Amino acid sequence: MADTARFEQAQKDVKTLNKKPGNDDLLFLYSHYKQGSEGDVSGKRPGMLDMVGRAKYDAWAKLKGMSKDDARSRYIDKVESLLKTHK
Repeated sequence: MADTARFEQAQKDVKTLNKKPGNDDLLFLYSHYKQGSEGDVSGKRPGMLDMVGRAKYDAWAKLKGMSKDDARSRYIDKVESLLKTHK
């Protein structure tokens, strides 16, 4: 089981990055955070004009069925790798 304390620490650590991660990394972080904290995607898909919202929704929707623990572990691993390259 992914440690809740490590998940919460990773959420704090990601805010200390000096360089902004690329869009793919940001979508990865967003979708795995949402899956790890809320579970499967919910709500309606944003409309065509909300491209950012739509991309975030789609990234999260791709993780449907992934356990919260698995999503948290992947989120933690991604933050740890970004801390090495974006500090």
